[in-house]
Amino acid sequence: MTIAETRDKVLNKETTLTEIVQQYIEQIEAQDSEINAYTATHFDEALEQAKTIQKKMEDGTAGKLAGVVMGIKDVISERGKKLTCASKILENFESVYDATVIERLRAEDAIFIGRLNMDEFAMGSTTEYSSFGAVKNPRDTSKVPGGSSGGSAAAVAANMAQATLGSDTGGSIRQPASYCGVVGLKPTYGRVSRWGLVAYASSFDCIGPLAHSVEDTARVLDVIAGFDEKDNTSSHIEKDDYVAAVQNPDKNIKIGVPEEFFAEGLDEEIKEGIESILDKLEADGAELVPIHLPHTKFGIATYYILATAEASSNLARYDGIRYGHRADKEEMLDELKKEEIALKEQFDLAEGEKKIELQEELAKMDSALIRLYKKSRTEGFGTEVKRRIMLGTYVLSAGYYDAYYGKAQKVRRLIQNDYKEAFKKVDVIVSPTAPTTAFDLGSTLNDPVQMYLNDVYTITANLAGICGISVPAGTHSNGLPYGIQFMGDSFQESKVLNAGRLVEMLNA
Repeated sequence: MTIAETRDKVLNKETTLTEIVQQYIEQIEAQDSEINAYTATHFDEALEQAKTIQKKMEDGTAGKLAGVVMGIKDVISERGKKLTCASKILENFESVYDATVIERLRAEDAIFIGRLNMDEFAMGSTTEYSSFGAVKNPRDTSKVPGGSSGGSAAAVAANMAQATLGSDTGGSIRQPASYCGVVGLKPTYGRVSRWGLVAYASSFDCIGPLAHSVEDTARVLDVIAGFDEKDNTSSHIEKDDYVAAVQNPDKNIKIGVPEEFFAEGLDEEIKEGIESILDKLEADGAELVPIHLPHTKFGIATYYILATAEASSNLARYDGIRYGHRADKEEMLDELKKEEIALKEQFDLAEGEKKIELQEELAKMDSALIRLYKKSRTEGFGTEVKRRIMLGTYVLSAGYYDAYYGKAQKVRRLIQNDYKEAFKKVDVIVSPTAPTTAFDLGSTLNDPVQMYLNDVYTITANLAGICGISVPAGTHSNGLPYGIQFMGDSFQESKVLNAGRLVEMLNA
């Protein structure tokens, strides 16, 4: 059921919120042992919320999202709940406050049923890099669900939540939405507060909704969007009426079609499917406008330089001292003492230059504190997180900052300018969401660059700070869904929702 249908059925006494929540609980119990979308569930709390909100609905005092059963990506702070970021380094950390988006959802009577699995610290495109294990795609459990919000997309696709929250740094809402056959929206940077979102790359990260329909996505966005004084990147620009944009879509829109997004590397069947949709939209009144985005070819390289640089800085705070996983202190001290004794024994027996070398080695030995940092971070972080920290540290290091990080910032500006020029001519820009359908679990674990390339169509929206939506476009001959993406200018979420709804109507 849609959010509106749920409300109507409860008000008409065809069902109760307790019954609805119980259905989701049963669905999770039946499926999640295989799908692995949840890191934690809160069934008793959800049932209590249902009873309270049911009374408010009967009294006419319920909020906009009364009765909507939601899962929350485990990178968004929820008071009293574990906030693990799917990482061993935060496996026992419990949040002490609500993120702004949680406060706003709670105020409008959304029901929270659990925390959702993800790539560790949102770093990945497959949701295989999680300390809780890989998430499987409900459409085919041998396939990845996409990432890093794979748990958020899989929970909706498997009917284990009516809507979910994810985070999008380089396509992490839209790409899994495409692979799992649901709707996913990345708002403009600054449209939704990041207060309470654990940072991966602070100038890219966005919180956004996933749901079965464009209208449900719009309803959740309507609640979470808006200025927040606690977030100094939050915008004062007033939000639109997103639900109205979906309920009364304008068919006479200008759609920019960039040749760069329909070139080599795109699955031919996906290309033909999207072109067919565009032909139908044109027949209904849309205008297709050929455009060029010449700097998009540099998007992947630019993103992975800038995002990993920010990640290496943001993740420096996880040191095992203040909170999170800490290596066994006594074990670490024993290792340090054994190394020191071994070096001293060699030093006592050595002569000449060898003695000087060993003396220098002893002087350079890490202190106990530095050793504790290293051991805690080595044990606490997974493979992909370590890879991105190392990449980010490298591009920020002396001698390489100007060659990599400085140049990447300049290219980011060029990409932003490409979009600004394009939006002078069109309302939205269309592209595939991903170049292929979901691929086999494990197939990119030894080839991270191949994994990175799956975000080729989504990354530039994050570099430019604009909004984008992925809507199911069709089903491939392999039986898997694929998505169509619409990108809009800054704070033009209504336009991408409008375009997404037009596609939804074609597929109805």
